[in-house]
Amino acid sequence: MPDPSRIARLRITLDDTEPTVWRTVEVPLSASLKLLHEVIQAAMPFQDYHLFQFQEGSARYAIPHPEWPDVNTRSAKTTKLGALVDRGTTAFAYTYDFGDNWQHTITVEELGPADPTVAYPRFLDGARRAPPEDVGGTMGFEEFLEAVTKPRHRERKRMLEWYGGPFDPDELDRETIEAGMAKLARRRAIGQAAFAKSRSQL
Repeated sequence: MPDPSRIARLRITLDDTEPTVWRTVEVPLSASLKLLHEVIQAAMPFQDYHLFQFQEGSARYAIPHPEWPDVNTRSAKTTKLGALVDRGTTAFAYTYDFGDNWQHTITVEELGPADPTVAYPRFLDGARRAPPEDVGGTMGFEEFLEAVTKPRHRERKRMLEWYGGPFDPDELDRETIEAGMAKLARRRAIGQAAFAKSRSQL
């Protein structure tokens, strides 16, 4: 059973982006991979519109579909981050949106005790804005950036209208990211309190 008083510092790197889009977060080892998915969604931020999976060697973790069971896919809801770390995993993959195919590398940078004064998960740092949803994968993102960062580009107006406003690729929307992370931390704290209460009534 993963120790709830220990945390992992993770670096999330969006593959095939140059300059690199990356984030650093701290997540309890007791967190499920489903929660880690939600952490990544908040950290980028994405909108959680699409399917996802984690890959560690030949093992795949996702939300199994009840009508199409896959014996090769393990449940991200019941697998803890600590289960991967305890068997020596230092890096694994995360894919979001199988159409746009956003592939990420998750690197375990450090393990240590949780700070009792800190609400986890928490966002530490990062660089650059993540791609918009449904932009068309790496190639579509490159074309989008080409259009929105050049004032005289013929597609600029159309792309900005599609996106819904200005897009600065160098801007890290820290306020939105931290708000999303705080929401996850509050939900986790409520769940822990409810679990502790139920245990005390046994």
